[in-house]
Amino acid sequence: MSAQAEQRMLMLISDAAATCGVEAFARHLAATAGPRAATHVLDHDAAGLRRALASADALVINLPVVAWKKKLAEPVIAAGIARSGGRGLVLVLHEWADLDWKRRASYAPLLPLATAVLFSSPEVARQFAASPLSRLTTGRRGIVPIPPNLIRPAATAPTPAAATLAAAREQGRLIIGHFGSIYPKKQSTIVLDVAARLRERGEDPFLAFIGSFVKGSDQVETDFRARAETLGLADRVLVTGYVATDAEVFGLFDQVDVFLYAFAEGLTSRRASVLAAAASGRPVVVNAPREPGAFEHHPTYRRLIDAGRLVMVPTEASVDALADAVLASRGAAPLPGAVDAATAWREALTAVDTV
Repeated sequence: MSAQAEQRMLMLISDAAATCGVEAFARHLAATAGPRAATHVLDHDAAGLRRALASADALVINLPVVAWKKKLAEPVIAAGIARSGGRGLVLVLHEWADLDWKRRASYAPLLPLATAVLFSSPEVARQFAASPLSRLTTGRRGIVPIPPNLIRPAATAPTPAAATLAAAREQGRLIIGHFGSIYPKKQSTIVLDVAARLRERGEDPFLAFIGSFVKGSDQVETDFRARAETLGLADRVLVTGYVATDAEVFGLFDQVDVFLYAFAEGLTSRRASVLAAAASGRPVVVNAPREPGAFEHHPTYRRLIDAGRLVMVPTEASVDALADAVLASRGAAPLPGAVDAATAWREALTAVDTV
């Protein structure tokens, strides 16, 4: 796609009411493109898709697809319709190695049809390049800077969960936040370990997991709850579940003292949840990326790092090092405006346009 031509895009989305980060990206990107982009729900309506494609130059499919087991054929059919009509096909791969192999295999038919493949980070690009399936692609490749998947509204909205956090703060507790889905490879349970260490040091932490457990074959929630119980934190953990609106999310964010992440691979640019947490104006403690130049393609992350808005610890930071960073960040005054979401989305659109 060419930036000069400002080609028209049709963005495939799902009909899910509870959107994940990938789904939110698709919808926000279409909104950012304005009148030259439209959305179309991925379904069995081939005739409807052809009508929608009539005014588009390219079809954009974000992977992984929501509820993929129920929609094995639809993305391939949609891609085939687009290509047979002379339209471009842009695939945006948000994950690769972290996906179940069966899920990756289900996307194999799409790869030869793609005129361009975009990746959510250099790490995902390398994972894909190392896969035998990468040989199926002949289109151009690039990396898109993933923007924050939330935008602070003019006013926040109260929730019972926010009231619980406010009450804990009034009791003098240190509110440690963690935004986004909870799943093993995100190492969300390390937040529990840090809280346990802080208690050993005489601190009074309370944990706010703003998000929900992933659905899958793993016993994610059971294992998480068991770990909290073992550490004696069961009465100090709040898991909000899915939060419907940005106003409610930021109402929760405003009750957090410091956010904490410790990713297995270190921070990567596809972690939109970290950007969303940074948009709260609260300190965000996170372990550094493994690879140098991990954010060369991502202006928003570079701006945050250059301004010291992320508290970076070593990639392999110990629980004690993470606890030290949390304590050092406690009491920092909120700094609103840390993330310019509108600029971040324009930068993402430019990456899609110029691939």
